[in-house]
Amino acid sequence: MSFSRPADGTLLVHLAGNWNLEKALPSPEDVRKELESGTKVARVAFDAEGLAGWESSLLTFLLTVIDSCRQAGVQVDRQGLPEGVNRLIDLAMAVPERAGARKEAVRMPVLARIGDRSVKVWTGVTDTLSFLGEITAAFVRMFGGKSRFRWSELWLTIQEVGAQALPIVSLINFLVGLILAFMGSIQLKMFGAQIYVADLVAIAMVRAMAAIMTGIIMAGRTGASFAARIGTMQVNEEIDALKTTGISPIDFLVLPRVLALSLMMPMLTLYGMFLGVIGGLVVGVTMLDLSVWEYYHETSGAVSLTSLWIGLFQSLVFGVLVALAGCLRGMQCGRSASAVGAATTSAVVTSIVSIILATAVIMVGCQVLGI
Repeated sequence: MSFSRPADGTLLVHLAGNWNLEKALPSPEDVRKELESGTKVARVAFDAEGLAGWESSLLTFLLTVIDSCRQAGVQVDRQGLPEGVNRLIDLAMAVPERAGARKEAVRMPVLARIGDRSVKVWTGVTDTLSFLGEITAAFVRMFGGKSRFRWSELWLTIQEVGAQALPIVSLINFLVGLILAFMGSIQLKMFGAQIYVADLVAIAMVRAMAAIMTGIIMAGRTGASFAARIGTMQVNEEIDALKTTGISPIDFLVLPRVLALSLMMPMLTLYGMFLGVIGGLVVGVTMLDLSVWEYYHETSGAVSLTSLWIGLFQSLVFGVLVALAGCLRGMQCGRSASAVGAATTSAVVTSIVSIILATAVIMVGCQVLGI
């Protein structure tokens, strides 16, 4: 780019070469400096005969120059520019930017941020309570024979959360029992009390660990699936279609999922208890020189029906919590693909936190009741 000054007070800007982003381009500041020089400039014109090629960078340059000329009260002559450049400039200048259209970063005061966060938390609490109320009403309608959901959907969900979850539940609970036995045996060997590995594994798996591990597995596997499916239906406006036809989404989508997971969690946990004890048996027989009969006898003496019922009760609670968390986050999902991912993540986190809190409450309650 170069400049020349004819005698009539015109500043002629000569444009040459290829104007693309791959090369260092002239700055509009060079033109502004020419305008602010001592010589009075009444008009700015352009000479594009030496222009070999151009792209959006040239358009950006020219718009900036035209804006600078307008502020300085200098006339702009665009006749020397290519026809395509002139058309694009006319298009860019046809609709001026609306005041306030450009989003500006505004830093909110500390108290405003605290208040905004508090409002969001309170809204989340009220939405959760409203969802729980709708679920309760749906169960009442179901027991009254007025609920509207497909029994085939319930059986398919039972198969999905039950039989299809057996491989991962088996693996995790078996390994947890094996790890408990291995870690316990290291300490118990020091006192010659290897036989009590059976007590350790049996009580831990039956009373708490099988329910907790199965609950966490189902939170990551089934709770996330519930949130993703319902969230996708929210994005595709299928839930709005159900409401339009007079079908309650709670009855049609949420109720069968809560029922299925509540029914299958105790069964999966009972199966996980057995696999955990088998994992401890493997360590006891292979590493501690215990016989299968000795391990079985010690296990049967350590486990009581009270511990079994506590573990099954925990699993039922965990199943309800995981199903509710997954369906709640799915119903709260936004209308975009990223919102589905956020709802899935939130469902898993909510489920796991709920499981840990429920475990603490149940264990403290058992301690207070002496069971």
